[in-house]
Formats: sequence, structure tokens, C-alpha cells
Amino acid sequence: MIIHGWSMNSLLETWIWKLVGALKSRQSQPVNVGLVNWMPLAQQHYVIAVHNTRVVGKEVAALLLWLEKSVKFSRSKVHLIGYSLGAHVSGFAGSSLGGKHKIGRITGLDPAGPLFEGASPSDRLSPDDANFVDAIHTFTREHMGLSVGIKQPVAHYDFYPNGGTFQPGCHFLELYKHFAKHGLNVITQTIKCAHERSIHLFIDSLRHSNMQSTGFQCSDMDSFSQGLCLSCKKGLCNTLGYDIRMDSSGKTKKLFLITQAQAPFRVYHYQIKIQFINRTEKQVKPTFTMSLVGTKEEKKKIPITLGEEIASNKTYSLLITLDKDIGKLIMIKFKWENSAVWANVWNTVQTIMPWGMKPQYSGLILKTIWVKAGETQKRMTFCPENVADLQLHPTQEKVFVKCKVNSKRLKRKSR
Repeated sequence: MIIHGWSMNSLLETWIWKLVGALKSRQSQPVNVGLVNWMPLAQQHYVIAVHNTRVVGKEVAALLLWLEKSVKFSRSKVHLIGYSLGAHVSGFAGSSLGGKHKIGRITGLDPAGPLFEGASPSDRLSPDDANFVDAIHTFTREHMGLSVGIKQPVAHYDFYPNGGTFQPGCHFLELYKHFAKHGLNVITQTIKCAHERSIHLFIDSLRHSNMQSTGFQCSDMDSFSQGLCLSCKKGLCNTLGYDIRMDSSGKTKKLFLITQAQAPFRVYHYQIKIQFINRTEKQVKPTFTMSLVGTKEEKKKIPITLGEEIASNKTYSLLITLDKDIGKLIMIKFKWENSAVWANVWNTVQTIMPWGMKPQYSGLILKTIWVKAGETQKRMTFCPENVADLQLHPTQEKVFVKCKVNSKRLKRKSR
């Protein structure tokens, strides 16, 4: 059953029919799809509409009880999909049923935030409302102390695509080109774009079942952006959308992922760890690019941002995402991008620290690149193709190939 949210007009929005079509298209899992049309109660002042969510929730519960008694339809087979205020309607429906058994599943699509943020579990959608509850948070950016979507976890699995605050392709500048169409409503359209993205991510999971997006458990987006949370051990990752693994054990889990701006939304996540040695007297902050060569194709010139200056011997961790599957990663091309300033610094360093009879590395040295692929969980180590030349030069591209690293020497793997 699909449950819409707050409305500013009396028309049902077009996403409803898209979701119905996507649900009905799953031939392997035929479903009956119903729509809870509570438009007269939703098209009110927001505070009044919030009050009405309990009323509608009880009506949905009454319908489910009637189905249970009249046609012996098990509540465990019920899946409520609620958007915005509709997510909390779903929660109230689940909690109003009573009895020992709960409904099967509730999916909250960017559950509404105002008047629900910080509320007790009984006053909002919560994991207690069904056997399994999942939520997708797409617009939790705070403005004047409020956010359109709720920020706090409300489910067994809470997904925060792109951090949950905002979504790619929904920025004001992106929608500026539609100003002629939307006029002053372009700001409303910007908000709607991010809030409604939760719906389209869910629809995408139905339409592109072979390209499922994976979320990874993490404490916050900052840690995720460093690639520190790409683990699937002990249920730390899960599939976003319709085909999620329904595990209701343990505490609420917050999962993060990156998506594209348009469907299909899936990207491929990689943790990149780079070990630099800085043998200059100064801290340096150069610009790098990295090309990833796979068995299917090559992704060229990915900008690398370290966020800080390179000082002494340090390993940096970052997250890279690709919009296409490049296959098995077999080679990395790493380049120090051209900069007149750094070219001058390099020449000065070379003058002060000339080469002797024995190898004496000056400047920056890149010894090892470690890679972990989030979607396959494979770990790989890459070493310089030419182990006799570890030094990075401005504008120079170095090739790294798969290797095994131990404490004494580098063992090559065949390409």
C-alpha cells in the first residue's frame, strides 16, 4: 500500500503511478497494490495535516484488520510504503493494529521532519511498528532549525544517500535553467527534487534490479567520505530499496552511499589508501589525478583531493566512486598535475639535494596504493611498475600494478 504525504494541491502526484507501475512490473513477485488517498486531510495547514496522520493511520489499520478477518489475509504479507508524512501514517497504522503479530514491512521514504524530529517512538515511525522497517533519508538539510526530512534514525536500516542532506542534480543552479517553466516556484522545485529523490531511488531499485545500490554502515558522512566504512562483514552493508535484506536484529543501523544524479543511480565505491613520503623540507599540497584501468574499461583522470598538506611519512584514505563498472582493477595511473609553482619548487629542491652515487630520493615518493572495492569486497595492493624510480615529478604519470607486499621485498603478480 502506497501512502502519499502532505500536499499543496488536490491532485495526486505523478510519482505515485510510476511507483505502482514499478511494483506491478515485478513478474517474479506478483503483488496487489493499493493507494491510501488521504488528500482531503493532507491538503491542510501542515500542523493540521500532522495531526491527521494518526487518524489516517488508524483507518489503514482498520482496513488491514478487515482484510485479515474477511479473507484471512495475513498482516505479515503487508508492505506499507509511505512518503514524507505518509511514512508516519504507516507507523501509526502499524502501531494501531494491536495483537501479538505485526505487519510485515514499512518503508519510509524521506519521513517528514518538522514536529517529528526528536519525538518519542510512539509519536513517529519507529522500528517497533512492523517486523521490518527501512527508511531512505534524502533531504535532511537544516534551515532555521528545521529540516524537511527527519534526520534521526527511525528504522532497522536507515539509508542516507550522499549524506542525506541534499542530492546531486537538485541544486538551485541545476534547476535555474528551468526558471522559465517554474518561475518563482523554482525554489519549491529544488526542495521537492531532493525530498522526492527517496521515491525515485526506491523506484530505481525495482526497475533496475540488476543494478542494486549498496549502503554501508558508518557513523557519519565524514568517515564514509574517507572510504573507512566499505565493509560488508557481519551485516554491515545492505541493499537499498525493495530487495533489501530484511534483518531486524540488533540496534538501528545507519548506512551511507553515493548515488548519481539520475537513474540508474548506482555507483561503484572504492577506498583508496595512498602512502606518501615527503623528503622536502616543506609541507606540500600538490594536485593529483588517478586513472583506474579495469578489465572492461578505463576511468581516466579522477581528481584526488587530500584535504591537507603532505607532511613526512603518512598514509591518506579517501573514497572514489565510478558511474560504470570497469571490471577487475588491474592497473592504476597516478599523475602529479602540472603547476608552474610546483615545477619551480621541484627545480629548487633538485638543486639543493642533488643525486649522488647511491639513490637519494628527494621530493615526494609514492610507494604503495591500497584499494578496496565496496561492491565486491576485494582488497588489492598496487606498487610502482618501475621499483627503481619511486620519485614523483610534476606532470609525470607513474604506473602502478598489482603486487604483494611483505616486509622484505615486493613480489609481483602477473597482470
